[in-house]
Amino acid sequence: MAPRRVVVTGLGAVTPLGVGVGELWRGLLEGECGIRELDGEEFEGLPVRVAGTVPVDPATLLPRPQARRMNRAAQFAVLAAREAWRDAGFDGAGTAESGLDPARVGVSVGAILGDASVLVGGDRKLRAKGPRSVSPLTTPMTVPSQAASQVSLALRITGEARTVTSACASGTEAIGLAIDRIRYGHVDIALAGGAEAVVTPAIMASFAAMRALSHHGLTEGSPSRPFAKDRDGFVNGEGAGFLLLETEEHARARGARIYCEAAGWGLSADAHHMAAPDPSGSGVALALRRALKDAGGHVVDVVHVNAHATATVEGDLAEANALRAVLGGPVPVTALKGHLGHLQGAAGGVEAVATALTLHHGLIPPTIGCAIQDDEIGLDVVTHSARPLPAGGDLALSNSFGFGGHNAVLALRRVG
Repeated sequence: MAPRRVVVTGLGAVTPLGVGVGELWRGLLEGECGIRELDGEEFEGLPVRVAGTVPVDPATLLPRPQARRMNRAAQFAVLAAREAWRDAGFDGAGTAESGLDPARVGVSVGAILGDASVLVGGDRKLRAKGPRSVSPLTTPMTVPSQAASQVSLALRITGEARTVTSACASGTEAIGLAIDRIRYGHVDIALAGGAEAVVTPAIMASFAAMRALSHHGLTEGSPSRPFAKDRDGFVNGEGAGFLLLETEEHARARGARIYCEAAGWGLSADAHHMAAPDPSGSGVALALRRALKDAGGHVVDVVHVNAHATATVEGDLAEANALRAVLGGPVPVTALKGHLGHLQGAAGGVEAVATALTLHHGLIPPTIGCAIQDDEIGLDVVTHSARPLPAGGDLALSNSFGFGGHNAVLALRRVG
């Protein structure tokens, strides 16, 4: 069969800017920073104590019996996926209530660890009180696939429930795989994105030991400073972001609002280092070119890039090198980690939501934290205030790159 066209009809997000897509979009346009001080006792003594944390306990937004059986990342995922589902015009009770065949709907979620705190808590109980104190829910609540399984349970989705783990590219790769599953007829609808909750003392300490975290405080704007001259590392974060994807034919038949087309995606691997990016950006450039080809587009069609830009010295420069090499001329670029921190496996999901909104509203959110741009970056970075999307061209790219050289790029197309 010929590949089917895939469109985005629903969006959902839980981020450091708040619960819901409305809070995310408002905060991005207004230049709000969702990075906060970690004031819990367990974080005392850590060299870095700031992170992009969700300001609401997700468990309070879910029925108590369900919340108790989900880790924090799964709670984020269910909330964001339900929002995307309802935003697309479906019944919040699930597939059957929406008149859908549950076997023709899928779930695709990116996560690195999901939520490491459950396993850590189980180990503490084991050491303190012995094996009988460890909950039987510890293992099923620890696996990275819990977010995907809980979304499928919440909405009675039986077609498939996939988990993708490819470091910080996980969310974007999960969306790309879902696009192909719809294109080639395996399912007709999919909830796709990422969810992560790894703001824990051990992970914060590990990132600090790698010298990967920013040491900027909260007193002078965002400590996460993408593309800035004084950037010095990323800020850890948490959250979830989901797209509701479906065939264009199905969406138009039911009169759904279409945000944009999910036009294509591309992958590559640096094969360079277990954590550091290839400074040449050649792997990133390959993923960019593959995404454009998969979307049936050309360089001149690109009107916007939502950059990965974690605010590490090497990573931002490698991405900039790749963007200049592939795109040639100036294209408006924004980077959202000044607002949110780095949401790890959820980053690609949330940033895809923002890219879809950018195309839908014709407005590019500003990059915060970049007071003075590094001269070596050489990109048209949108700062200070939102900027109208250029009228010519129709493609926006959303980039995600991870430790170990995982590169993923999503291409979304504006629809008339």
